[in-house]
Amino acid sequence: MGCFVELPRTSFHHDPENEVAQLFWGRLPVEHATSFMYFAKGSRFRQILHELKYNGQKQIGTAMGRMFGAELKNTRFSTADMIIPVPLHPSRLKTRGYNQSELIASGISEILQLPLETTMISRAIDTISQTHKSRYERWENVRQIFRCENPDAVRNKHVILVDDVITTGATLEACASCLVGIEGIKISLVSLAVAKLR
Repeated sequence: MGCFVELPRTSFHHDPENEVAQLFWGRLPVEHATSFMYFAKGSRFRQILHELKYNGQKQIGTAMGRMFGAELKNTRFSTADMIIPVPLHPSRLKTRGYNQSELIASGISEILQLPLETTMISRAIDTISQTHKSRYERWENVRQIFRCENPDAVRNKHVILVDDVITTGATLEACASCLVGIEGIKISLVSLAVAKLR
């Protein structure tokens, strides 16, 4: 864990108008938004994320989620009612064996002592990789693929959606869109990493 100390933290959770929050302005009614680390080509953190996502190193997700949770403690994020990870499609989950966003969310949930809800949102359509797509293509690739399974359970609740990496925000936007319109809901967005936006 020593190598985690030098990771490129954003400290966005201290700034309500940070660049992750701004990414969703005019796109979604978001309470708060933040990312824990910057994600850049060739960085040590990129390799850590690769190990988590593709090489079965599940403990990285939970450990980094706990670190992220410690930074979110006693902030406006800690007043939420529940934490919801962005789901994988069942076929992708079967292939990978785990949902990296759920592992990250689990670590955050443990530290903030907020319930982790993994069945609230389902992914109805499996999508192809987003890696080489433009912002518009990413949005087209993910729109209308998520479904809220129990709207009553999130009515008048503040929920935190958790993803692993924000590049254009298309996946989190699509996921949050299935919640928008539910009476009294407040939506905050967090990710473990964000690509350099500027």
